[in-house]
Amino acid sequence: MVAETKTKKRTKARVKVREGKVFIQSSYNNTIVTVTDMMGNVLVTSSAGRVGFAGARKATPYAAQRVVTHIMEQVQPIGLEEVRVYVKGIGSAREAAVRSLSGAGLTITSIRDITPIPHNGVRPKKRRRV
Repeated sequence: MVAETKTKKRTKARVKVREGKVFIQSSYNNTIVTVTDMMGNVLVTSSAGRVGFAGARKATPYAAQRVVTHIMEQVQPIGLEEVRVYVKGIGSAREAAVRSLSGAGLTITSIRDITPIPHNGVRPKKRRRV
């Protein structure tokens, strides 16, 4: 006889968060959106690849819009109302993601560009002598 074991499925306790931060990382290959609380603890994250896009379609503005709608479905039980948006990267999906965030009903208090910019860079290669 095989003993039956009852397994309890543990559910994560959802914390109600009124305001948070949204990090949008947009590159030439993908768009990643992460929602955190004000302390920086990750609540929800998603990307264009996770939503179902593949290849070059992951970097399109439409894919970024779909990522934000996917994020909003997961954020609904948390009760997020106000967000600060931090945009990073050079992809074409940056503006589309911010626009769809505001269209989803969130109040955007600030938008910051945190793209890393080199101030001087590395030393160049030595000049070639022929």
